[in-house]
Amino acid sequence: MPFLLSLNNMKILSSEQIRALDKYTIEHEPVSSVDLMERAASKIFGELTQVIQPNEIVYVFCGTGNNGGDGLAVARMLIAAGYTAVRTFVVRQGPKASADFLVNEERLKKVAAIVYVEYEDQLPVIEHPAVIIDAIFGSGLTRPAEDIEAIVINAINKSNNIVYAIDLPSGLFCDAANNVTDAIVKSTCTYTFQAPKLSFMFADNGRFVPEFKILDIGLSDGYEPEIPVSYEYVDEALITSIFKKRDKFSHKGNYGHALICAGSFGKIGAAVLSVSAALRSGAGLVSTHIPRCGYEIMQTSNPEAMVMVDASETELTGYTDYSRFACIGVGPGIDKDPKTANFFENLLRTNHKPMVIDADALNIISDMHYLRPLISPGSVLTPHPGEFRRLQGAWKDDMVKIQKQVAFSKQYRVVIVLKGANTSISTPEGKVYFNSTGNPGMAKGGSGDVLTGVITALLAQGYTPENAAILGTFVHGLAGDIAASALSETGITARDIVQFLPEAFAQFE
Repeated sequence: MPFLLSLNNMKILSSEQIRALDKYTIEHEPVSSVDLMERAASKIFGELTQVIQPNEIVYVFCGTGNNGGDGLAVARMLIAAGYTAVRTFVVRQGPKASADFLVNEERLKKVAAIVYVEYEDQLPVIEHPAVIIDAIFGSGLTRPAEDIEAIVINAINKSNNIVYAIDLPSGLFCDAANNVTDAIVKSTCTYTFQAPKLSFMFADNGRFVPEFKILDIGLSDGYEPEIPVSYEYVDEALITSIFKKRDKFSHKGNYGHALICAGSFGKIGAAVLSVSAALRSGAGLVSTHIPRCGYEIMQTSNPEAMVMVDASETELTGYTDYSRFACIGVGPGIDKDPKTANFFENLLRTNHKPMVIDADALNIISDMHYLRPLISPGSVLTPHPGEFRRLQGAWKDDMVKIQKQVAFSKQYRVVIVLKGANTSISTPEGKVYFNSTGNPGMAKGGSGDVLTGVITALLAQGYTPENAAILGTFVHGLAGDIAASALSETGITARDIVQFLPEAFAQFE
């Protein structure tokens, strides 16, 4: 999970917007571009001194643009601080260099030698163990790394050393998908400026950006709020602005009546988890519609819930009057029996309020395309990647996946919570929010059932579909992080996520 510094917002900016923000800061602070570079390098230096010992071998690989200038400044600061084995290399294919790179090149030359690498035979053998600082390319890269740049990147990866990347791992695009054959630095941690980059959110890039830290370098607050963005990174500040505190004189009727339609023979556990999560997420009342075979299990596991059993012993087949429920969550463990598909179709035709649709309910929609226009506008769909692939077809890369997600949200006026690391939440207006909580220990059966219960309860309490999805996903991930901290990623289960939901909500009360 990335570590967040306290920033005013978490807009995800394109490379062009980043350049415009730099330019605005330089003009309006005012500050020179080279002094802004010094500020950025100082922030990185402060982080590196916490993780690198003064006697460690440190390789600093720089390009000849502004990212390389950052690297040269960091190398100079490390040397001045008493780091005794800093070795700096400039990777270049020609004489072109940015003005600020040239300034920092002259500054570093006064205190240390620089080795220039234009051909493969000039590349040193990288020792192990050592630490590598990657400053070859930054956010302005628009082409794949090639020739000597690609050779150096591959050598860095083969060294198996700890790698700290400045702004982005070299070779990674800022706001576009790379080709699978592109040479990209596999960083240990990336120190990025002001806000995360869109490419950090892509699952395909997880091996290049397993961790990132966001450093506030004081880019102008006066300009940033005016920048229109399609993507945001969900942080605690956003969640705090969404979360509703309870009124002293409120009662259960103020917090909605949620209904969970879930379970089939052998999958009553999915219903139990979803109902448990809804009860732990603040709904005033929680009812559940389950097959008859699950009655004793549900009444025993969740005595606070009101249980309505289906006429069928093993699956959901009938429906009732849904008008008394503020929100309905449907799908966990219901299977795809034709009678259940008929039940779900009747639910879509009868209920006209936003609902939460998950698991087998999504698979039924994938099989029966004519159901899609029946989905109530504002509903929240919570597919994992396999379910989304069945809904929208395959994609060639993560950028196309996001485009497909946004297209579905716009076409059917729904919110989609596409689960995974940095779960993406798309809205009917075309906005995408990326979640910042959660961990690999949550990649286990039942976690999605818990999320369905959380979001259903929030919708029942009157949160907008967008806010219910954002808040629910964040708190669900946060509960998973707390559980992993207490029990380990390997050992946590979906029930543990439910157990720690109150502690996650408590952070905003």
